[in-house]
Amino acid sequence: MSAKQRRKLRVVFASAEAAPFSKTGGLGDVAGSLPQALVAAGCRVVVMLPKYGTIKQEYVDQMEHVCDFYLNMGWRSEYCGLERIQKDGVDYYFIDNEHFFKRDGLYGYFDDGERFAFFSKAITESLQYLPDFRCDILHCNDWQTALAPVFLREYYQGLPLYDNVRTVFSIHNAKFQGMYGDSVLDTAGLLPAPNAVRQLYCAPDTINYMQGALIYSDLLSTVSPTYAQELKTPFFGEGLDGLFRQRSESLHGILNGIDTKAFDPATDPAIAANFSVGDMAGKAACKAALQEELGLEVNPGRPLVAMVTRLTKQKGLDLVQYSLERLLGRSIQVAVLGTGDSTYEDSLRYFDWKYQGSMCARIDFDLGLSQRMYAGADMFLMPSLFEPCGLSQMISMRYGTLPIVRETGGLKDSVIPYNQFTGEGTGFSFANFNGEEMADCVLNAAEVFWTNKSAWAQLQRQAMEVDFSWTAAANRYIEMYGWLHPEVIPQERA
Repeated sequence: MSAKQRRKLRVVFASAEAAPFSKTGGLGDVAGSLPQALVAAGCRVVVMLPKYGTIKQEYVDQMEHVCDFYLNMGWRSEYCGLERIQKDGVDYYFIDNEHFFKRDGLYGYFDDGERFAFFSKAITESLQYLPDFRCDILHCNDWQTALAPVFLREYYQGLPLYDNVRTVFSIHNAKFQGMYGDSVLDTAGLLPAPNAVRQLYCAPDTINYMQGALIYSDLLSTVSPTYAQELKTPFFGEGLDGLFRQRSESLHGILNGIDTKAFDPATDPAIAANFSVGDMAGKAACKAALQEELGLEVNPGRPLVAMVTRLTKQKGLDLVQYSLERLLGRSIQVAVLGTGDSTYEDSLRYFDWKYQGSMCARIDFDLGLSQRMYAGADMFLMPSLFEPCGLSQMISMRYGTLPIVRETGGLKDSVIPYNQFTGEGTGFSFANFNGEEMADCVLNAAEVFWTNKSAWAQLQRQAMEVDFSWTAAANRYIEMYGWLHPEVIPQERA
């Protein structure tokens, strides 16, 4: 073992997206927030991203060209530029290749397999070009970066600048694995590595990028402790449960955080009135304004249940469809914001038409309205079939809007169900993926809202006081990094 060193851990955080540069979902939020928290906790952090054509011009104008080189990708050589922006103490490096990344969107193209094989190889190649930065930890996220640990081990391990690099791979959603026909082995430049080729096959003629990362990475992480356990089962493991069980000792569940400055009812400029755990008066004003905006009866005595979500089966929309008649018949108001499968969109439009004043369906993506719904609703419904982490339940709790969740993944880890005998709790939960059970849970919450105002107020305070900042998560990641580099004494903690 190397002699003990007192210094900052040097982390390269690789992701296909990161706010504010690029974002399609939760991964963008995580990659936009966690690196900053790691810097605050005492790490040096570099973030690696593709230079998409969708990045705002204001950021492109700030980019500084660092270097360029060519990558061997099978039978051809591909240009790779490296551009840099420094923001909030983090160095963001953008992999530039217009052929692969200058497009109208991030994903969903016929050559995604080739695009992100290139991105993964570019990440590993770039480690030697980072000015004044010798990587300790290469932290890759989801299938788009999953080949980086494979390339590192097969092509770079043993080279002087790479001998210190250890790898962490984070699974944000195992449903999306990067599965392609085996012709991609040639275009990705993997054919000269027969050991990798053998381990990447998940079926005849099919290559699985995530499978490669699960085999080749030193440690694995995912976005909640419960999801880490769920991944070892056939339903949640999506065909990789055997690998997750094999690597059980290396798999760690670390709950995501949220940006507590952006989601703060005391300062949020997007809501009708500000409020805090010490002064909740503004919450009622937010509810009245939301009811009026959505065309619902303005009535403080009617519980308002909100959903801000993708309208998909995974998010529990089957349960919502099944239960809406029962809930709306009990004087409960329901407001849904989101887009998704047309069957769910049409169904919600029907309920909106039939139950005017009680039901509102906004088939749209509207960030401002989502903030107002977090602030103005009484309850926030998340009946997910599966949910690796979830962020909306944490955001709603910040605004004193009590979550109603199914006990799965990060929903189970972040919401303490109400106990009427002790007063404990930060929301409500139900166990089974069942419409009647979900409706019972919503009605039980409504009963507390109607009959026990003091208990409701206590639950709101308890929910708002939970610390969902990224600080706790960052400390857990640094602890995990430390297992891979025990010779480093983190400078800020020595």
